[in-house]
Amino acid sequence: MSTPEQSTSEVNKAIPNGIAVPDFDLPFPDKSEIITSNLLKLIDLTPNERHKSIFKNLVTHIHQFINETSITTEEWMNTVQFLTRVGQTCSPIRQEFILLSDVLGISALVDSLNNPPVQGATESSVLGPFFTEDAPDVEQGDSIASEGSGQYMYVEGTIKSIHGDPIENAVIETWETNDHGFYDVQYKDREKADCRGRLRTGKDGKYGYRAVVPIAYPIPGDGPVGELLIATGRHNMRPNHLHLMVEAPGYRKLVTSLYPKGDDFLQSDAVFGVKKSLVVDLEDVNDDAEARRRGFPKGGSFKLLHFDVTLVPEVEAEKAREEFAQLRSKNAPA
Repeated sequence: MSTPEQSTSEVNKAIPNGIAVPDFDLPFPDKSEIITSNLLKLIDLTPNERHKSIFKNLVTHIHQFINETSITTEEWMNTVQFLTRVGQTCSPIRQEFILLSDVLGISALVDSLNNPPVQGATESSVLGPFFTEDAPDVEQGDSIASEGSGQYMYVEGTIKSIHGDPIENAVIETWETNDHGFYDVQYKDREKADCRGRLRTGKDGKYGYRAVVPIAYPIPGDGPVGELLIATGRHNMRPNHLHLMVEAPGYRKLVTSLYPKGDDFLQSDAVFGVKKSLVVDLEDVNDDAEARRRGFPKGGSFKLLHFDVTLVPEVEAEKAREEFAQLRSKNAPA
């Protein structure tokens, strides 16, 4: 194949995107403020109004930040290299950019703005970087964790609407770490999903499954996000938690987590995911016969986590989000 330098065919020439020169003149950027002004004028050409609004705000705040901090060329190049390494660290089973969003509080903030509290509904939490699409289907009462993954725990409850109606056939995706503080995707020799599963509620809206007691764990510290936390003097620990993602036709999808009481990191979670209503009790069940009845192979004792999940109808969830957005806009400083 010929190189671009060797070829004279039209196909191998560099091709512009086909957008014409703007029909107005822009002053030469001889001063720093002209750069911002020129870019904002060009963004006004954006055909999609929502995109235009987002880009104008993004540029305004980033340029203001650069001006206020007097970023040096070296500092900016370090930033570019850092973001490049964040992208290079991503893989099909590791999402370093989500992790960066998490530790900067962006994930929690976006979640909070898009899922305002609805009276009686279960609150949301951050998705985190370890969700996968390959969770196995499990039946009611089955285990999501392989034997030996941790201390026995049974999770049960009812999925219902804010009006009290049980929701049949709701899909529950759930995942957690093992007792070493690792998700299955963190193992290089991962052959199949573990400590994660997918199940459906029955006619009464009830669900139940075997799991293991989650433990506090450090988010990955071997990448650029880990370096960022060390540079800013922050620990990289998450309190112990169990992830739940619940979907049912006609209801707003809920992404949340349950956080057992007593963890040292509940109020300094590295990704700002804990909400007071999501902190739960684990009940000690010291009954060998009951443990075996619930399907735990070795019997003995287990922890019981009972939690009823309350979903919001999609129409009401969207109404709450719009009202919240209007209230924020009304109270925003001029």
